[in-house]
Amino acid sequence: MANNILEMRKISKSFPGVKALSDVELHVQEGEIHAICGENGAGKSTLMKVLSGVYPYGHYEGEIHYDGSEAKFHSINDSEHAGVVIIHQELALVPHLTVAENIFLGNERRAKTGLIDWNRANHEALDLMEQVGLHENPVTPVGQLGVGKQQLIEIAKALSKDVRLLILDEPTAALNDSDSAHLLGLLRRLKERGITSIMISHKLNEIESIADRTTIIRDGKTIETIDMSEPESTQDRIIRGMVGRDLEHRYPERIDHTIGEELLRVEDWTVEHPTQPGRIVVDGASFNVRAGEVVGIAGLMGAGRTELAMSLFGRTYGRNATGKVFKHGEEIHTRSVSEAIHNGIAYATEDRKRYGLNLIEDVRRNISAAALFKLSKRGLVDGNEELKVAEEYRGSMNIKTPSVLQYAGNLSGGNQQKVVLSKWMYTDADVMILDEPTRGIDVGAKFEIYTIVNKLAAEGKGVVIISSELPELLGTCDRIYTLAFGRITGVMDVKEATPEALMTLMTQERDNTPGEDAGAEENDR
Repeated sequence: MANNILEMRKISKSFPGVKALSDVELHVQEGEIHAICGENGAGKSTLMKVLSGVYPYGHYEGEIHYDGSEAKFHSINDSEHAGVVIIHQELALVPHLTVAENIFLGNERRAKTGLIDWNRANHEALDLMEQVGLHENPVTPVGQLGVGKQQLIEIAKALSKDVRLLILDEPTAALNDSDSAHLLGLLRRLKERGITSIMISHKLNEIESIADRTTIIRDGKTIETIDMSEPESTQDRIIRGMVGRDLEHRYPERIDHTIGEELLRVEDWTVEHPTQPGRIVVDGASFNVRAGEVVGIAGLMGAGRTELAMSLFGRTYGRNATGKVFKHGEEIHTRSVSEAIHNGIAYATEDRKRYGLNLIEDVRRNISAAALFKLSKRGLVDGNEELKVAEEYRGSMNIKTPSVLQYAGNLSGGNQQKVVLSKWMYTDADVMILDEPTRGIDVGAKFEIYTIVNKLAAEGKGVVIISSELPELLGTCDRIYTLAFGRITGVMDVKEATPEALMTLMTQERDNTPGEDAGAEENDR
């Protein structure tokens, strides 16, 4: 029988008005990959924060036994000194520092003189970056890299420490399929070296492929721990444990599915990198969206999906943007965010915590933030009307919060995403661009988001979904455009699309141009 490197016994943790954990039990065997599953708000991240000393000893009930003795971690430094390293879902990087500086922040490589040995730091950073599959210059400022690459830096940072128990909170949430597979392979190699891993994830296919055992937490309580080698250890069983019911269909059926005339058309959209003049990140992209249609944009990391969306939405990314945008056949301009909103275009960012929400503001004001003009009279916001609007969205969007006066930062990921969608829906936008709308949220909340997307389409809105998960695009969209190296390489009707066909287009080299013809044909239809 394998020895337990970790035993968390009867762990309970409360916050004002909420009991986040109630007598949770977690036993992790030495050298295994142990997954933790549960809906957003189930208590998974809270449990790991208890383990890692974010919530120090004395601020929770129960006992933690690590490596054969009781652990009383008073800080993250204490847990890291014992070999327990956590990578949080929220990135903890300094954007103006380089990749190497971030990897060794607080763990600097010093020469005998006491000064930082930059040659050593950069050399060791390159080795760690190679391990996680990050091919960048170690002196590149982190702020110039996308969220997916920043996640890889976090993992490299953890590996730079003498880790025995590695905790990863949604490590692949920001990664595409290829990089996710690389990371899972890395965890297997760490296992061969005797390193134990705890992985929180909503990607059940990854859990099924890599986890030795899986513990399910629901409503702050341990439901069961499953041996993943058993034949009955399926995704459906995990879902039943997470949500307390079967989800017969992962994607809701489309109702009132009528696609109308062209709503939005983008022609020959080209954008340069914001800090590297002459570097083209979006290269002559053309696509269109019809009323009542859900259009997907698929591409590997670095393809330019987010850059395309942000540059269209008020030039919030890049420089020297050229091309044309049409609404209902007439050219419009989106040179600023306010201009984009005025023209009925909304963009829900992939990074809701950094760009989508004000986490230290309440739900009410987050919902009204993008459309204060609808609530203002003579420069003053009608507070009563603002509260009424927030309550209406709280009900219609099923936002789980005790009050719309609750801080957005206190909500689970799925409920935060509903607040982001509510904010943009309140602007009355008729084109909704949703960038990774279900990243980092559980299967139950995903289903609710998909239902909202269907509702928007049924109302005649045009919805654009950017997603790294091909099954999600195939399950929710009518058509899917593929993007590679900043160029549209093809477009497929979802009835004809397959993951293999989409991946072929997503990996098409720059000098291939069939996709341009496909996009042009769609625009002419």
